Amino acid sequence: MAGRRISIFPLSGAMLYPGLQLPLHIFEPRYRAMMSDALARDRRIGMIQPQHAGDGAPLFTVGCLGRIGEIEALEDGRFNVVLEGEARFRVLRELDVTTPFRQVEGELFEEPADQALAAVERAGFEQAARRFAAIQGYAVDWTSVSRLDDETLINGVAQIAPFDAAAKQALLEAPDLSTRCELLVQLMQFFERREGDAPGATLQ
Repeated sequence: MAGRRISIFPLSGAMLYPGLQLPLHIFEPRYRAMMSDALARDRRIGMIQPQHAGDGAPLFTVGCLGRIGEIEALEDGRFNVVLEGEARFRVLRELDVTTPFRQVEGELFEEPADQALAAVERAGFEQAARRFAAIQGYAVDWTSVSRLDDETLINGVAQIAPFDAAAKQALLEAPDLSTRCELLVQLMQFFERREGDAPGATLQ
């Protein structure tokens, strides 16, 4: 079965998950062209990480398709956009295109429905998150956190966590919520140990 043509925005560290939102400021001419093209078609673009810096860098194999929700078109051609995550996709191949922006043939994931954690998993995650937030000096409203459903909590933390590109990619590629939760706890604990040895260290 043929895949879906997806215009992509390769951006290291900028993660999007199904059901979550990602604000973007679009200013480069090629991505302004991509936005105009998407708005004229289906309002969808794919967020994906390059494997290293540089134009035309190879891509990681998994990204997330997003729908353009809120949009502000500025007078000089730039855009402020809120992208709404719809589904993860796997890159089947990069397409040979004449557009200034890159496009791929992608296959959308069928996400597991109604994902939830066991009570012990949720408790263990919140305990690790509290320690991690304290070490990082984050101010967190834990009462509000406790009201979040499991999927919003785990994916939300995975989306904004201060890990490097490879760690963020591993989180995105986790096959289910429980696996992503377990990996997040391991990363927070590893980051915690590294912080103790070398302040400001990042995961490698």
